[in-house]
Amino acid sequence: MKRCPTCNRVETDEALGYCRVDGTALVVDSGSVNAEAGTSKINASSASSEIETSILPHKTDADMIRATGPTTVLPTVPTGGTGSLSKPKSRTLMTIGLIAIAAIALVVAGYLYTSRKTNSAIESIAVLPFENRGSTSDTDYLGEGLADSLIFRLSQLPNLKVSPTSSVMKYKGQATDVAAIAKELQVDAIMSGRLMQQGDDLSISVQLIDSRNNKLIWAEQYERKMSDLLATQREIARTIVQKLQLKLAGDEARGITKKYTDSNEAYQLYLKGRYHYAKRTRDDFQKGIDYFQRAVELDPTFALAYAFIADSYASMPAYPFLSPTDAFPKAKAAANRAVEIDPALPEAHTALGYSLGLYDWKWAEAEREFKRAIELDEKNSLAHVRFAISYYLPTGRIDEAIAETERAVELEPVNLAARANLSWAYRMRGRNAEAVGQGEKLRDLEPDFVLGLYQLGLAYIGSGMYNEAVALAEKRLQSDPDNQLMLQVEGYANAKLGKRDKANLIILRFKEMSKTQYVMSFFVATIHAALDEKDKAFVELENAYRQRDWRLSAALKKEPLIESLRDDARYKDLLKRMNLSD
Repeated sequence: MKRCPTCNRVETDEALGYCRVDGTALVVDSGSVNAEAGTSKINASSASSEIETSILPHKTDADMIRATGPTTVLPTVPTGGTGSLSKPKSRTLMTIGLIAIAAIALVVAGYLYTSRKTNSAIESIAVLPFENRGSTSDTDYLGEGLADSLIFRLSQLPNLKVSPTSSVMKYKGQATDVAAIAKELQVDAIMSGRLMQQGDDLSISVQLIDSRNNKLIWAEQYERKMSDLLATQREIARTIVQKLQLKLAGDEARGITKKYTDSNEAYQLYLKGRYHYAKRTRDDFQKGIDYFQRAVELDPTFALAYAFIADSYASMPAYPFLSPTDAFPKAKAAANRAVEIDPALPEAHTALGYSLGLYDWKWAEAEREFKRAIELDEKNSLAHVRFAISYYLPTGRIDEAIAETERAVELEPVNLAARANLSWAYRMRGRNAEAVGQGEKLRDLEPDFVLGLYQLGLAYIGSGMYNEAVALAEKRLQSDPDNQLMLQVEGYANAKLGKRDKANLIILRFKEMSKTQYVMSFFVATIHAALDEKDKAFVELENAYRQRDWRLSAALKKEPLIESLRDDARYKDLLKRMNLSD
């Protein structure tokens, strides 16, 4: 045993050299100690002056419902000359006793604080992709799809922060380090699971861990048939709510209990569609649409599947994988059907606003749809992103676009598309250093994300870093030589560097590509503008107008790349025809 000669605190840890309370060097002590570790009795010759202390007994949270810790009332000390504590020695003992009480009060307060903190209500959660323990990768969609569906349902709850699918997908196939993942995602709890499919038999194991103390909250094993998958994921969602002690009533419970389809087969097709939709390649977009279409054929009232058909078609021209004239009419039809089936589905209003803005140029109607989507689900990151790029940027309200995109990033900190669009919005406002910074953060998160690299290249151009833009584009084009986004970056940057031959080679490359695929004419127009070839630039802008070019719609009014064209009457006429005149 060791003892502090100043406050008489006894320490049982032989490796400890200094007092935890006052820092005094400890000395070896052979005296008696209280059975409670770290708490000593203060000995004195007079029984009346002895002040004993002990660690308070452990209590559950139910025993501790107080705004503050308990208050200790000290015994009254006589002030007359006959009291046993009237001597200097007694005053010394009293001082020591008070120090001991203060030390113990600190211990108790720390215990109470820690207890309340670690046992407080869980306010945030991350649902990781379920690990596929099957023998084939064909069932990978189940692991991702089940997690995505649970995220979708839980995110409807107004008093629970749920990490979105885009944030958790990076942990697929990794060892589940609960503490590290929780710290990165800034959540209180982590849910993970495993599944195995053998024929029609499905085995699902789930566990929920409080990441603040690494304690298991709940674990369950489900042995089900594939035909029970839809009911099982709803059952798991309801159980999570119970275990997290969330009290729901009325509309708050709607997201958990709502049935988006009664067809288990349609639901599985929907999960496969979401699996491919998330990959964002040309082939995967089309595969996703095919699965969503099969889902609505089985259940024509499956509004959520219609909404993702709409969003898939509307997104393809942005890359560009499909022409707007081929994509947007299909997107708008699917979005209208989704709204007709379920007017309270935020994804449906988001998809409809997307088409109304970037294709129909009906800006007031688009604004109404986005506002309705956010009213239905303020935490829907996609709605905030679409509102920014399909309404605020096109109409020149850049500050509002930045605010919406920043909100999307706040909701989904590792959402790649949201961060790419935030870089874009910063550049459109002339905040080029921030645009570069956001683009470089995104590159660190995902070096191969082409939209992120594209926006970083444009941010380099906005900052006059033309050589950096060329190097970035050339590196990507080595592995993806037909990527129109990076061809635009390289062509424009070379034009600004005075390398006209190289810029013209990029223009010729676009012309060759247009013989076999849709080419975004707006890209070619910007390179001509950088070469100060205004007439040629307006020829391409007219082509973009006829094609309802995605980038023309989104960026014409404020795009810095065509700043040299703004004083031309042809530019102002184009704005008027697109309903963008002030």
